[in-house]
Amino acid sequence: MSEQQRYKLHWVSAIIEMLKTMKEAILPLIVLVFANGWKDGGTGLWYVDYLSFIIFGALIILLFISGVIKWRRFVYWFEDDELRIESGLFVKKKRYIPFDRIQSLDYTEGIFHRPFGLVKVKVETAGSSTAKQAEGELTAITKEAAKQIEIEMADAKKRKKHAPREAVAEGEELLVDSPVEEETSALRQLFTMTTKDLLVLATTSGGIGVILSGAAIFLSQFGELLPYERVFEEVSEFIKFGVLIVAIVVFLGLLGVWILSVGMTFLSHYNFTVSMDKEDIIITRGLLEKKRVTVPLKRIQGVVVVENPLRKLFGYATVTIHSAGGGISESSKIHLFPLIKKKEVEHHLQEIFPELHVKEPRNKLSLKGRPFYYRIDFLWMAPVIGALIYFFFPYGLFSLAIVPAVLALGMWQHRSAAYDIIDHQLTMRFRGISLQTAYMMKKRIQSMDMKQSYFHQRKGVATIVSNVKSGLGSYSANVQHMDVEAAESILLWYEKGKLPKEVEVVDAESR
Repeated sequence: MSEQQRYKLHWVSAIIEMLKTMKEAILPLIVLVFANGWKDGGTGLWYVDYLSFIIFGALIILLFISGVIKWRRFVYWFEDDELRIESGLFVKKKRYIPFDRIQSLDYTEGIFHRPFGLVKVKVETAGSSTAKQAEGELTAITKEAAKQIEIEMADAKKRKKHAPREAVAEGEELLVDSPVEEETSALRQLFTMTTKDLLVLATTSGGIGVILSGAAIFLSQFGELLPYERVFEEVSEFIKFGVLIVAIVVFLGLLGVWILSVGMTFLSHYNFTVSMDKEDIIITRGLLEKKRVTVPLKRIQGVVVVENPLRKLFGYATVTIHSAGGGISESSKIHLFPLIKKKEVEHHLQEIFPELHVKEPRNKLSLKGRPFYYRIDFLWMAPVIGALIYFFFPYGLFSLAIVPAVLALGMWQHRSAAYDIIDHQLTMRFRGISLQTAYMMKKRIQSMDMKQSYFHQRKGVATIVSNVKSGLGSYSANVQHMDVEAAESILLWYEKGKLPKEVEVVDAESR
């Protein structure tokens, strides 16, 4: 397309930009709105008594004007096999994104997009400028316009693929005999979460922690503005009703927060579907805000199966993948299957990754390293237990129950740890509380470390850590306190691509 054919965003983007800015400043705005309610009395001057509301209204008008300006000054077009974006009023920003560097186009349909048939398009490249912002973002465009970007990107990549390798003379244009035809590959739907699975996911998620942590952050940032004396008086009066009433109210409050977290998880993962074409995995989810994420297969660095103890009782697991490239977050961990029956994991992963050996690791650890799983915990347990017994005797004696609990956890972690090497794949299984099984291909492993302390050397054990790329950071899988011979064999496999025969004998004896 010629440079004159430029495209604008939909006018809804002005409202979305205003609300986005308000969301980022939500805490100061809340304090500003409710500041008048904390005053004991008025001054008699209306413009002073309602100053916070006047400031709030002025800010809303300014934010709306800012959103309109962003919408009016934002244009994009296609030129020289690039997506070009220009924005800004006083300082013009131009961003040229070559189509062959675009890894994926992620779509989001929010509550303001869906009535008008619009989508938000995030352009992700192999190395975006920041961790929290995509390389390019089109706030609100029609679905037809989004499809046009896909067509332009596919045509550009084909032209580069079929272009002659010989250098083109300076000033000479590359001649194309016939227009590039669009290649269409049908999507194969691989996985859809049922309503039952969605409810299990929502009820066992950790969303309540996110809500409580958000409340804690608010109190820590604006605690000095809250009328704690008045709140303390009200709480003191309420406590007089009795312990039972207070306990019931606290329980109902926690129940309400839990129901809220269940609802948030249900809405965000509604109609969770995994599809696949020739080169990409496409994940769609959401009810109020529908999201579509594209993950190129060639960017996937590792697959991890996570088994939460509570979900494992019902035969469920979670499968995550780690993708290389920036623009998503510091750690690009993507939930491929947020909740799936453990017996179905191998089948679905084989459909996506035919070369992956999705088997339980065969090589477990010997007894030499087991004490290290709980020995270091005694360093913090001894003074804590001593203090509890001293200050809260005789009830502090119950703290001695921590000792067998830590011992049991350590033995559980040791028993769960295992590893395996099959051809060019390393499998590592380890546990904190949840059991993690990481499947990594040798060509995707960024680095591998063997760690040994002085006490490790005396007992002949070591820890192996394998790192793969994940977003702008990395994901680390490790097997701790394994036999040093087995650890060295894994390093030898990584360096030279072969596993000594003696290792299999050592591991067989340890089992």
